[in-house]
Amino acid sequence: MRTVRDADGHTYLLVKESAESSRVRDPETGEETHVPNEDLDPAGGVDPLEAAAAAVPDPTRRVLTVARSERALGLLIELRERGALPVRTVLGEYDLCESDVHGLFTEFRAAGLVAETTVHGERGYALTDDGEAGVDALLDQSPDSA
Repeated sequence: MRTVRDADGHTYLLVKESAESSRVRDPETGEETHVPNEDLDPAGGVDPLEAAAAAVPDPTRRVLTVARSERALGLLIELRERGALPVRTVLGEYDLCESDVHGLFTEFRAAGLVAETTVHGERGYALTDDGEAGVDALLDQSPDSA
């Protein structure tokens, strides 16, 4: 499968190409349409599988790519369920060493999923709006699914 762009710069997945037109799929919506071949150019450098991943909302993609283990995902879910947690609580209640906690929160912060905050006078972390949206989608608790 290849990726192509239309004159507006929108990226599509090329489904089928004929002599005069091509059937393309919008990776974000899944909608397929026919477009004249002269209106399409190769989208060099855009991996088709990465383009297909655009069907998943950005916050959810970030959770999936950053939470590479069940423990990491579990920590995000705990922040969703319990709210902001002090670092001391995370270290005391979960089987994570200080370097693991520091590493996870660094990755989560870099992805925009958590933000540093103060909890009961201590340094802690809370989910950002994007972090909450990403976890909610995985828990099927998003506002759209209600």
